[in-house]
Amino acid sequence: MKSAVHSEVASPLDQAELVRRGRELEYLTIAWNSFEEVVALVSGVASGSIALVGFGLDSVIETMSAGILIWRLRAVEDAERRERTARRLVGICFLLLAAYVAAESIRALWMKEQPERSVPGILIAVAAVIVMPLLGRAKRRVAAQLKSGALHSDSRQADFCAWLSGILLVGLLLHWLLGWWWADAVAALVMVPIIAREGVLAVRGVKCDCA
Repeated sequence: MKSAVHSEVASPLDQAELVRRGRELEYLTIAWNSFEEVVALVSGVASGSIALVGFGLDSVIETMSAGILIWRLRAVEDAERRERTARRLVGICFLLLAAYVAAESIRALWMKEQPERSVPGILIAVAAVIVMPLLGRAKRRVAAQLKSGALHSDSRQADFCAWLSGILLVGLLLHWLLGWWWADAVAALVMVPIIAREGVLAVRGVKCDCA
């Protein structure tokens, strides 16, 4: 009898609580990415690093994506239509990111640009490698319970940010230690097809596996 009562009390969080948690994660994303984009863009412009500027603009897109998801999670009526629209908007963010990373990486290689060393850039890359996987994992847990493909797609964007920050970190360190100015641009190009594929799937309205 006790276990039955305990089971009722410990029932799963209701929909409203899950939506509230999802919104909190998106507000946290906006706060972190706003800080991240300022540091990356300022240090990138100061050092002449295309990778840092690209990473900063990636954070801008992440902020846009979080804003879209907040709009989605505030929906009460016509939630399915908003879900499809939100997923496509997130997909467009992915495609914009892929296009920018490809264009800027190719330009950096063509121009043989030699950025200066950037300690703030290295520090923000290290921080992002730690923070973004945790944020993405938290979003996936809520997305699975809400069955929200849009929130799950947004969690993937957090993963991409973590991968890009890892690539950025490796590129900055290789340039610092070995003078390989091209390392981060080449590594960033490897990410472009993966990011673009996620964008195409989201724009087409293909639901992510939230399990």
